[in-house]
Amino acid sequence: MKNHLGLLFIAVVIAISCSTTQNKVQPAPKAIATGTATDTVRIANEELEYEIIIIDPGFNNWLKSRSRPRGYYSQQHLENKNRFWVREWNNRFMQAQRYGDLYQMQIDYQYNINYGYEVNYLLYNYLVYFQQSTGQRLGGIVPEF
Repeated sequence: MKNHLGLLFIAVVIAISCSTTQNKVQPAPKAIATGTATDTVRIANEELEYEIIIIDPGFNNWLKSRSRPRGYYSQQHLENKNRFWVREWNNRFMQAQRYGDLYQMQIDYQYNINYGYEVNYLLYNYLVYFQQSTGQRLGGIVPEF
């Protein structure tokens, strides 16, 4: 297996500051997605107090050139894949001695929160990009674009 440590300038953070006692699904937030020349994607919503920051060389170019367009997948499909892949990502994060430093941060993706389409779309595409660029498989079928 190739050593992909050179690709690992990855930092994926989802900081969620919602009440843990809240059991109902929140309405879909309006997310703000921004990209810069440094290949940083930031998605934020002040109402739910969450933020996703993706810093990975090549992700923005991959997203523009190889990902499926918005609306191709339903939000339900994206949420199902994200739940599955985030669970496996976090399992590997907890086993750093086995998986090395590929999984540098835990992803705090709470299943009872409706993050909306844009957040799920970008997280899904990042996880597809990660799997394709590193050769790692988080389980299930990874689309080949």
